[in-house]
Amino acid sequence: MSLRESDRPIDPLFLERWSPRAFDGSLVPQEDLETMLEAARWAPSAFNSQPWRFLYAHRGDAHWQTFLDALVPFNRDWAQHAAVLVYVLSDTLPFTDKSGEPAPSLTHSYDSGAAWMLLALQAWRMGYYAHGMSGIELDRARETLGVPDRYVIDAAAAIGRQGDPSTLSEKLQSREVPSGRKPVSDFVFHGAFPAD
Repeated sequence: MSLRESDRPIDPLFLERWSPRAFDGSLVPQEDLETMLEAARWAPSAFNSQPWRFLYAHRGDAHWQTFLDALVPFNRDWAQHAAVLVYVLSDTLPFTDKSGEPAPSLTHSYDSGAAWMLLALQAWRMGYYAHGMSGIELDRARETLGVPDRYVIDAAAAIGRQGDPSTLSEKLQSREVPSGRKPVSDFVFHGAFPAD
């Protein structure tokens, strides 16, 4: 049962899924991660370009510290207890023009965000939590992860089993509950964009 309430009847999945910061440190089997990535594979994209790229590291593997160190210190502090760290990238040039040269997409990050959301929903269905974050040291991540210039680093995510909130700072403990959302009337408008 969710602590959240919607104004309209929607699938409970959307209310029950949330993004905790407390992780228990247990590992995610590779097969489970691959199932989450398979869900991401089926996201819609402009002209089926599939511009998303996912880089990942498991807790304790040879890449873990590099992935962790590319987060800002605030996120590094709690994400260190996750099982998997994922960086979500998008290809800004997923198309080919008439001359065979790479061509840009205006929706590369939009499409990659859709893929990330399918991963997060699949994780939830499997009993895991996925917490997306924008707090990345982007230059460091680009360099240490070898990300080519044509790719945007859109976000990172921590994945794992929920842990005890008492492992977090006092300030974060108070925030370790599903958050609410603005009412639909704040962001949906019939017709043209509203005047100020």
